[in-house]
Amino acid sequence: MAFDTPLTRMFEIDLPIVSAPMAFVAGGRLAAAVTEAGGLGLIGGGYGDPDWLEAEQRAAGNTPVGIGFIAWRLKDRPELLTQALALKPRAALLSFADIAPYAHAVKSSGARLIAQVQTVAQARRAAAAGADLIVAQGTEAGGHNGLRATLPLVPAVVDAVGPLPVLAAGGIADGRGLAAALTLGAAGVLVGSALVAATEALVAPAAQARLTAASGDETARGSEVDLLRGYDWPDGYKIRTLDTPFLAAMRAAPPKDQAAVEALRQAYEAARADGDLTVTPVIAGEAADLIRQTAPAADILQAMAIQAEQILRARPGLKA
Repeated sequence: MAFDTPLTRMFEIDLPIVSAPMAFVAGGRLAAAVTEAGGLGLIGGGYGDPDWLEAEQRAAGNTPVGIGFIAWRLKDRPELLTQALALKPRAALLSFADIAPYAHAVKSSGARLIAQVQTVAQARRAAAAGADLIVAQGTEAGGHNGLRATLPLVPAVVDAVGPLPVLAAGGIADGRGLAAALTLGAAGVLVGSALVAATEALVAPAAQARLTAASGDETARGSEVDLLRGYDWPDGYKIRTLDTPFLAAMRAAPPKDQAAVEALRQAYEAARADGDLTVTPVIAGEAADLIRQTAPAADILQAMAIQAEQILRARPGLKA
């Protein structure tokens, strides 16, 4: 099966599905598996470990994949982008800060520049900076996000930056979400949480079991995880995860001083080392209800595509 959208034409792929470059989750094996299944896989450059980045780009082998970075981290570590681009990724996705300082480097390398945004204003700025593709990310998404919901944000961004292609992200984990995104005018989707359950993801089996048993009702959005990990995220962005008793207690009684913060960090790190999921959360979004088993990435993509194609073919005037 094949779809025909600006995304599939841009990258010469069969399925309008891009994997989210999830930090600590999306390594080379997952990115390669997504590309080999007909989509476009992205490695998560995350917070910037050059050795990890090189190893994961090599792990993708000869399969063409892309890379994603948290843009505000690149301000202090621009060499990471240079390192990543040297291996000729198909695309570089930047999010959570102005992409303009990095646009020339990405585009001159031959990679496509993808900008993930959380508002219409950000989309316009990204388009002006030279983005080849815009990802409109809703607050339903796992991981860091903004305040706007996917359903109204996507068509608003499509209207604002067209004919530049737009991808939908946030709360999309099956073919119904893919079909809905295409109906809203998107050229495809960026998928994260569903691929946390992929067998190729860098995720412990216990965490995958937690996800596949969870509901979107169990997610929470806050800054506690960033405080515990020592990441100074810009204002306006919070992280959505499956909630834990430890995080809920922090929200109910925030630490009053730095000593209390340090004690909580030590407890968090110890729990992370032990794999204690009552303390450390699984990063996933509101689509958790739709994720009920682990499977190879190829199976996840094929199931999404088949369901979306069936839906679109059943609707007069809509074609896969």
